[in-house]
Amino acid sequence: MTLIVRRLYSKLVRKEPGGLFSGKSILSKKPVQDVHPKVPVRTRFAPSPTGMLHIGSLRTALYNYLLAKNTRGQFLLRLEDTDQNRLIQGAEENIYDSLKWCGIEYDEGPGVNDQKFGPYRQSERTEIYQQHVDGLLKSGHAYRCFCSKERLDGLRESAKRLKPPTTVTYDRKCESLSQGEIEERLAQQIPHTIRLKAPERYPAFHDLLHGTVDIQPQVNVNDRRYDDPILIKSDNLPTYHFANVIDDHLMKITHVIRGEEWLPSTQKHIALYRAFGWDPPSFIHIPLLTSTNDKKLSKRRGDASVWNMKSNGILPEALVNFCVLFGWSPPRDLAAANHECFTLKEFERVFDLNYLTKGNAKVDDKKLWFFNKHYLQKKLENSQVFEEILQEVQTAARHKFGEKASDEKVAAVLKACGKSLTTVNEFNDTFYYFFEKPKYQDTEVATKFHATHKHADVVNILTHFKGTINQSNMDEMIKGLASQAVPKKSIFESLRFALAGANPGTKIPILIQLLGAQEANQRIEEAINYLQKS
Repeated sequence: MTLIVRRLYSKLVRKEPGGLFSGKSILSKKPVQDVHPKVPVRTRFAPSPTGMLHIGSLRTALYNYLLAKNTRGQFLLRLEDTDQNRLIQGAEENIYDSLKWCGIEYDEGPGVNDQKFGPYRQSERTEIYQQHVDGLLKSGHAYRCFCSKERLDGLRESAKRLKPPTTVTYDRKCESLSQGEIEERLAQQIPHTIRLKAPERYPAFHDLLHGTVDIQPQVNVNDRRYDDPILIKSDNLPTYHFANVIDDHLMKITHVIRGEEWLPSTQKHIALYRAFGWDPPSFIHIPLLTSTNDKKLSKRRGDASVWNMKSNGILPEALVNFCVLFGWSPPRDLAAANHECFTLKEFERVFDLNYLTKGNAKVDDKKLWFFNKHYLQKKLENSQVFEEILQEVQTAARHKFGEKASDEKVAAVLKACGKSLTTVNEFNDTFYYFFEKPKYQDTEVATKFHATHKHADVVNILTHFKGTINQSNMDEMIKGLASQAVPKKSIFESLRFALAGANPGTKIPILIQLLGAQEANQRIEEAINYLQKS
């Protein structure tokens, strides 16, 4: 976009006074130019197995998947594993498991329909890359570079000292080598790389989200350096720049959705496409996911990994919903109709490139907990799915409480009280008092209770119920005490303290029903004794 357009856009979305849409958001308004494809597309997700799959990467996978599904196209999985030093054991399997857990199925990938365009691991495609780099060497679009690491480091340091400094450092010393000099160095087995001979000016390109993008390296006219990216490393493996262009072309990828950190590299990729005489795919560079303090999320932080989310009780439906809406805003009426809650299948139907947003998305987990509670409640209302959740809860409860957590009791508590849960992992801590004695001290809720209630008053209330309360007479007994000018709020809070250690979330009748009259009366007596001694 031009500078004028950028300023206008910024003014509109900030809702500045005097803006054309003052007081209204335009993020969910469909743009004038329709960029959503009308024919089936081919997209890909190409992660590096260098860590656990991160929610930022999951979002990228989802956008590519949804675009393919919405247009009835194909979605591919490709592993960019050429940086062998950074590979993490188990990371590849984690990618497969995480995608499967989220319901994302790829049409082509490692071991899946890989006969025509495979293999789908870049480490298994070295011969393909070699064939194509040989073509660039013959056409003069690439050259061999024999410069040592020490020389290259020196060039980088000298570039920093230039005024103005330059963001490109190589002086093309090896580009002028004769064929005889090249063959002599090859015979001596001197390590070398292969570089692209970059154009004097990189071509601008059109991004479907950002418009026209023209990012040129900064140069110093008095000391000309060149931005000649390495295509093949000294270990004979391709760089990302080279491999992704070759693979996207050969795999007939039509649309590439990736993070905007790749924007400065895209013009290099366009230059490569032109060197081969190929048409590039359409590019969409989505904003970064940031923390609430504007720091880019790192996949090396375990708390942002898909699998860690799963272990913390996050449901796949919730995580998918959460990730898609960070950078994509559905039409306002559609969002309002279901409180922004969409299943993966629903996203497949409504996903549209026109509703991608441009600003960095700040990851605040409040929305994640909202979605998780929503989908957990839907599962608990489904009798078939309820049994699956119940088994998970029963296993965890037996592990913590032993025989006290009978299958029947856990099922009864989950059915009666499950609506207050945000994750299944909360069950043991939230409802511990059904399986062991409540804690009358050293908890946040108990401390607050002691600070706001006189012990003598609580004892008087509890004494009214001591040894006699049960499910059938509870209402009558509460009414009787309330008629003596005792506030109902105090009655309920006192009973909740005795029966559940003041923990909220379970109604008194439910507490007495699930505990049984005998246990309920015993706890009331124990609470009285505790308060009288404290």
